[in-house]
Amino acid sequence: MIKLKLLLAQWLVSITRKLHNNFYLYLCALLSILILLDASVFHIGENMRNRAFDLMVKNRILKPDVDPDIVIVDINEASLNAMAKEYGRWPWPRQVFGEFVENIKAQNPKAIVFDILFSDADIYNPDSDAYFNDVIAGTNNAFFPMLRLSEASDHLSKITPDMIPGIGSQSKNVRGALDSNAKKPIAIILPHFEAALNSKRLGTHNIYADFDGITREYRLWHDENGWLLPSLPLAVGNFVQMNSLPPPQNMLINWRGKPFTYPYVSFSDVYTDMASKVKQRAPNEFTNKIVIIGSTAPSLFDIKATAMAKEFPGVEILATAIDNVKNTDYLHVWRGKTPYILMSLLLIWLTALAFYRNVDRDKVTTVFSSSQIVLLGLSYLALNLTNIYLDITGPISWAIMYFSVAKIYALANDRAMQRLLANDIESGKKGAMILLMPIVIESKLPLSDGTLKKLQHKIEHHCSMPATVEMLKGTQSGIWGLFSDMITVSWVYPHDNAIETEKVNNDATQLGLQLKTMLQNTGMPNDTAVRYVRHTGILNADMPMDSQWRGLFAQAIIKLDILERDQNK
Repeated sequence: MIKLKLLLAQWLVSITRKLHNNFYLYLCALLSILILLDASVFHIGENMRNRAFDLMVKNRILKPDVDPDIVIVDINEASLNAMAKEYGRWPWPRQVFGEFVENIKAQNPKAIVFDILFSDADIYNPDSDAYFNDVIAGTNNAFFPMLRLSEASDHLSKITPDMIPGIGSQSKNVRGALDSNAKKPIAIILPHFEAALNSKRLGTHNIYADFDGITREYRLWHDENGWLLPSLPLAVGNFVQMNSLPPPQNMLINWRGKPFTYPYVSFSDVYTDMASKVKQRAPNEFTNKIVIIGSTAPSLFDIKATAMAKEFPGVEILATAIDNVKNTDYLHVWRGKTPYILMSLLLIWLTALAFYRNVDRDKVTTVFSSSQIVLLGLSYLALNLTNIYLDITGPISWAIMYFSVAKIYALANDRAMQRLLANDIESGKKGAMILLMPIVIESKLPLSDGTLKKLQHKIEHHCSMPATVEMLKGTQSGIWGLFSDMITVSWVYPHDNAIETEKVNNDATQLGLQLKTMLQNTGMPNDTAVRYVRHTGILNADMPMDSQWRGLFAQAIIKLDILERDQNK
């Protein structure tokens, strides 16, 4: 195991010597390729973005209030049980809804919105259907859903978009005629009632979940070969508000809160009160309201998973979407492949540049950690105070991945150098040679830790032979403050290997010749003086290492001091 660790240390040190700081650039290039692949193939970052959005929006401190004009008439389990005595289990005869619409129409609601798809005739109650159709024909603010089926079923359909009343086309050619594609059929379920179709107040109520099964967006319109097929929220929102801003096709929903945040009233309670001679409910309960008729009964299976809860009523998703369109306060987000790629590349390349330029590692860690917290905090703050979601979780995740690998590499390389040094000494039972080179840096201005560390890294990568580079600050407290700023370079090599001895000495010679240039490249003042001395000695593994190192260091400092006195004579 010890031999394996030694081999790994030697391999890592040799790789570091060959790559120098280019490792950080190679790592950055590798992650850049992975980001491009993820954006086009794997979509891992998209999953991270979605989970971060769910966490933030679910735990917002400041949530937008629900529109007070929206009320949900709920066909809940209590209503199903109450109405079953007279009308049987679901579905009820259409007469029930005809009477309901006829009664609340007298209260002058802004809109009556059905979240119920009346797709087929009630063959057992034709008179009931006829009555409902007549009631619809007498209203001017009732809205009905359409259901867009899978495009894979389009070839089975006989319905073309131009058959749907009120649907606009943008696919005319230069002669003003419809393009051939505009006549292609689409698989769609329309309301059965003629009055509902002729009203032109139709919209899809499809709810599309993301790939993880969570609903976060609402598709406001479909492009069907040039025909614009509106959704129910878009049709209702434009009807009551007359918005002029063009909506996005996929609207990121600005949730108002957890399920049952909107005001609910039980369908059976309202219906029973309508038929009662003595009214218990307010006569203007639905005046100027957008009345949405839908169901939260689990047995009717209109429950969806959303960013707010695993079980969220579909009718309240519709209500929230109508609220968003009516008040144009849906969430705006800069998302997609291009911003995801650009932001990710920017963060990892900035981090790579810091490692490549040998910026002080402590400062890099502090700045990097702070910046990630600030970015996440900014995203959360924007989601609370504005209608903007800053989608930066994916890029931050890539930056953290890069930083972690780069940091581990730097620490592992330092440990490998230390382990290699210790092994070289312990393996030389007859003695290991040490070349110690203390370098004193003298400047009129105090040198920062970052500047000294930058010089330390330059020396580390300049040495072609394995060497340990340590830094001693002159500003340290106690007796160490008597020293000037100093960097000590030490080489350990076999005492009986002439080739290794020559290489180490040549390494030290070249370092001495390049010291002045290195000082200039690190940005030190031009008047900065540098002194160094080379001192050799032998360490024996049979004797305590700490005392031998202290002795060698003291001898080197004395030698350096004598050299300085001789130069000053």
